[in-house]
Amino acid sequence: MIDRRKLLGAATLGAAGLATTACSQSASEGDGVAAPAVRRRKTRLTMTTTWPKDLPGLGAAAQRVADRINALSDGQMEVNVYAAGELVPAFEAFDAVASGNADMYHGADYYWQSKSKAYNFFTAVPMGMTAAEIMGWIDFGGGQALWEELSGQYGIIAFQGANTGHQMGGWFRKEINSLDDIRGLKMRIPGLGGDVIRALGGAAEALPGNEIYQALQTGRIDATEWVGPWNDYFLGFHREAKYHYGPGFHEPGSALAVGINRNKWDSLTPTEQAIIRSACNEVNHLSVGEFTYQNGVYLEKLVNEESIELRRFPDEVMARMKEASADVRSDAGSGGDLERRIYESFEDALKKMRGWASISDGPYLASREL
Repeated sequence: MIDRRKLLGAATLGAAGLATTACSQSASEGDGVAAPAVRRRKTRLTMTTTWPKDLPGLGAAAQRVADRINALSDGQMEVNVYAAGELVPAFEAFDAVASGNADMYHGADYYWQSKSKAYNFFTAVPMGMTAAEIMGWIDFGGGQALWEELSGQYGIIAFQGANTGHQMGGWFRKEINSLDDIRGLKMRIPGLGGDVIRALGGAAEALPGNEIYQALQTGRIDATEWVGPWNDYFLGFHREAKYHYGPGFHEPGSALAVGINRNKWDSLTPTEQAIIRSACNEVNHLSVGEFTYQNGVYLEKLVNEESIELRRFPDEVMARMKEASADVRSDAGSGGDLERRIYESFEDALKKMRGWASISDGPYLASREL
């Protein structure tokens, strides 16, 4: 039998010893002697993207999210980023995260429209929202809650993780002078923009970024859209198609997403979750200014050094695109109750913000060009 008084005495001495150690460590710090480091758990996450390796803008945004998570966590969260094809092909990023084979993806959620066409509303839809407007809807108009409801069906939670701003209409190997020039056109254009091209008599397909140039070079496609002057310059589309058309009817402001496996998300501490949210939010807002500035820089380079030809879509083409855009947006909202609620929320927010834009940005930009 252990003497109870001895046991209590030992416990008291142990506590006193711990207190003494703590005091001596504190005192030693004043003498310039480092105290033993406190061990904290390190969270490691894997991110796969839908972007070609080292692509400025899009690829850089994914890496920037990872870097900010690391910095904000003081190095206690580490995100390893894999470009399209390094871990899984670009269009398999969603399934990799949903299954838990990767923790996160950075991509465009309209790539997952085979799951639900409502995913388009959280990237871009034809004749839809600008970058500022989609931020307004997602952050303040109920869009984020609907997005989480949609993604939650697949075991994912998603946040805005970049925005390209307005995208150009694309690169074309021949001139577009009328609707006849759209009929039979083979174009790389994903999302609901592809449905619009089909409605006008063209053929549309979605290709990941690293496959577009070869498809254009070999004649598999006659035209392609991607983003705008900055990103497109580095993929070299101007070498195969010299006509650069705008305005981009299909993606007036493209939100890019960081999707996270829901089980992984739920396993994180509230602080870790807040760090990821903050990193995504920061990169999302930074990207709008970055794309706006760099598109201006590279537009000048393309025009002055590469001799591309800037063109506007003819009025009759834009008018028909507008009609078809309303139809494909409505169709995307007809898949079920959730799709309907997303569509109605999007259209309601668009109507509200469009009224403001009609007396602010629109007239101002038109007047600035006089």
